[in-house]
Amino acid sequence: MLMSPMPSRLRTGPAPRVSTARVVIVCALVLVAAQTVVRTWVAAGSGFYWDDLILAGRGATLPLWSPDLLAYSHDGHFMPAAFWTAAVSTSIAPYEWVIPAVTLVLGQLAVSLAMLRLLFAILGARPALLIPLTFYLFVPLTIPGFTWWAAALNSLPLQFALGWVSADAIRLYRTGRTRCAMSGIAVFTMALLFFEKAVVVPVVAFATAALAVYVGTTSPLSSVARRLWRRGRTLWIGMAAVLAVWLVAFLSVPLADNTHVTLPSPERLWGLVYHGTSYGLLPTLLGGPWSWERWLPGPPWAAPDPALVIAAWIVVTLALIAVLYYKRRLGWVWAGAAAYFLVSVAVMALTRWSDDTAYELAQTLRYFTDTAVILTIAMALSLRARARKPLPVNGFGRAAAATAVGAAFVVSSLISTVSYVRCWQQGPTPAYLDTAREALATHRGAPLLDQQAPIEILMPVTHPNNWLSTVLAPLRDRPKFADSTTELRLFDAQGHLVDGQVLWMRSIQPGSNPGCDHRIEGTEWTTVPLSEGLIGWHWVAQLNYLATDDGEIEVTFADSTEPPVVVDVSAGPGTVYAALTGGGASIHIRPITPGLAVCLAPGPVGPIAPR
Repeated sequence: MLMSPMPSRLRTGPAPRVSTARVVIVCALVLVAAQTVVRTWVAAGSGFYWDDLILAGRGATLPLWSPDLLAYSHDGHFMPAAFWTAAVSTSIAPYEWVIPAVTLVLGQLAVSLAMLRLLFAILGARPALLIPLTFYLFVPLTIPGFTWWAAALNSLPLQFALGWVSADAIRLYRTGRTRCAMSGIAVFTMALLFFEKAVVVPVVAFATAALAVYVGTTSPLSSVARRLWRRGRTLWIGMAAVLAVWLVAFLSVPLADNTHVTLPSPERLWGLVYHGTSYGLLPTLLGGPWSWERWLPGPPWAAPDPALVIAAWIVVTLALIAVLYYKRRLGWVWAGAAAYFLVSVAVMALTRWSDDTAYELAQTLRYFTDTAVILTIAMALSLRARARKPLPVNGFGRAAAATAVGAAFVVSSLISTVSYVRCWQQGPTPAYLDTAREALATHRGAPLLDQQAPIEILMPVTHPNNWLSTVLAPLRDRPKFADSTTELRLFDAQGHLVDGQVLWMRSIQPGSNPGCDHRIEGTEWTTVPLSEGLIGWHWVAQLNYLATDDGEIEVTFADSTEPPVVVDVSAGPGTVYAALTGGGASIHIRPITPGLAVCLAPGPVGPIAPR
């Protein structure tokens, strides 16, 4: 319902002169365009990495609208829209970086325009708007969550929703227009489908709108909050309903096997907070960290010089003291911003901590990308707040100082961006995929046995998504992967297809039948002993046989719970390699084809390796 004007209604202050407003709008759009150019360069120099392969692989092996694809708990994340987007991209251009790069650039452009819209709602078309806008557009804090496609499919929709819904909340308070509520509900729903952390959007939107009124008036925050609720209840109730429906879906999805919540010790929690703050967040506020380091296969992490860390603490502390000294009613603003960051650190610690986790995890910054939005809002609210006392410099001096500081910040941020891209490009995954694509396209022989991706590409913790039958599934021009083959070939660490061999970890023991060793016939299982027992794992058995006819046999470990592997054999002598899962001191074999008899000679059982 459209409310009558009230003295406490959120205002952006006296309307600026048209010429000034036009200049501000033009400058803002130029800054957004400049960021788009930089991010286009960054995206062009990026490539597929880690979780990108999981999203693409599952998208290529599962139907587009399959619950197994959309309702999959990926490392604890519930992100059906991200899986759907990756699946569509993969179906159009398998492992071609151009489509992910376009989604990154367009997604970032949408977020930047949403932030510009929010800043207009808070400050109006005033030159002061350019200060928080410049900060958001170029701060290196958002770079790690941008270059990694899978991370960006989470972080960009979240950032967009934080900016857009907060602006809708302010506009709804000011105008009472229902379309603002409908817009906010729709965007919130979209963000939840990309990333579960979007549950914070209603809280941030309410706090932003309430504080935007509070810092510009003398009304108590409690009364402001009550008015905000009454005028925007369509938005708040609507988002609560969406959240309730989403929560039912979220709780119905089984957690991934590797999902865990661990409470680190107070000492280790403090270590994560300290590293995330001192070496991660604060240097980026000055345009740092300027340098990054990387332990492959992990992502880059901020490695600022100690002098920059000290300078960041000093500058940020003095700036915060000055803001609180010269402006009124900002305690809640900056306390809220600090709380948001600390909660992000706590969630990271609870869901990602283990005994072998390094503190540098907090310096990768991708867990705090959305903090850039919160800090931008806090800066805008600080500029909007009423002055406690006049600043010691005049308007021209303030403009000159802001321009100089802004230019230095942009240059510093660009240095950090360039150094990050160079570090990011050290990853081996794009070259591996290119080599594997070419190798598969030229292989016209027997089927390939499945194998796990190199740990530089995907570590075993991602099992079963690290099997190459899934990772390389998007590539269309390739042979099939099978449980058995007559030609043992495998991928090396660089993605080349090379001849392989079965290592003699264990061996099939000689049999008791002269000239036949183990005679396998009839419908019953024949037990073939191994030299020693094997633990349950993924092994390959080299079956050296003599068959009476073409046909099929079944092979399994004695202690396996997996279905038997069906193996084709040809009349006469031959060798076939069977991939078996399980363990024990023997394997069981029986013919499937009626009348087929097979003699089995000794052979190795173990892992495979390049010949």
